[in-house]
Amino acid sequence: MDIATQSIEGGFADPVFNAQVVFRAIMDAMARPGSVQALPALAHPPAPLSKTAGAVALSLCDNDTPIWIDPRLQAEASVKAWLGFHTGAPLANTPADAHFALVANPAEMAALDGFSQGTQEYPDRSTTLILLVDDLASGPSLLLEGPGIEKTAMTAPTGMPRHFVEQWKQNNQRFPRGVDIILAAPGHLACLPRTTRIKTMEA
Repeated sequence: MDIATQSIEGGFADPVFNAQVVFRAIMDAMARPGSVQALPALAHPPAPLSKTAGAVALSLCDNDTPIWIDPRLQAEASVKAWLGFHTGAPLANTPADAHFALVANPAEMAALDGFSQGTQEYPDRSTTLILLVDDLASGPSLLLEGPGIEKTAMTAPTGMPRHFVEQWKQNNQRFPRGVDIILAAPGHLACLPRTTRIKTMEA
């Protein structure tokens, strides 16, 4: 299959309804950090972009939201063509220019403070990171506290960056600035809004 064909196929079958389903799952996950939201395979992007991450991109990105993609995704012309065709979003030159970032290899991604942090006046101009993870239950356990969590919650995504907890503490300290994270696993997603506090289970 050539790149042109790959870029056209694999989008939402029912763009309005499918986007609403995905957006609702994201909003529920943001409102209840650490909760796992099921998400059917509504998008079928070229590899290595996953179905979950592709669906999130289709529901959130448009021609006003530059996307930064990591080197693993950058290496695949079909991924760039697919995102461009289905979202119209321009590719950001640097993480700091991005409204959204798609990261297929979170363990090697840039530091969180390298992405757009927003401003005190416009904190919503920060980057939302969409991290592709294999699952949400077999990585190191993270204890979550903060708004939307009654007492504590837990998540255990695989393949997270080194020193992630320390980076996230610094992200908390920049509030109201700072990044938000969507964890995109096969068939599921979870969110870490900037207001969530994270500790390792040993802490």
